Amino acid sequence: MRVRKRLNAGVHAPEAAERAGHGVDVLLRVYVKCIDGQRDVANRRILEALAA
Repeated sequence: MRVRKRLNAGVHAPEAAERAGHGVDVLLRVYVKCIDGQRDVANRRILEALAA
């Protein structure tokens, strides 16, 4: 599975970086433009955590 697919599937950056053989800093610098649609997921998780 490609790095961008892992990131968009919700795999945490440290795990995706390790599997790709990168450090997190490299992964985020190279692939940050590939992360799409994460804002809605993050907002939902924040709201769920606040409601708990």
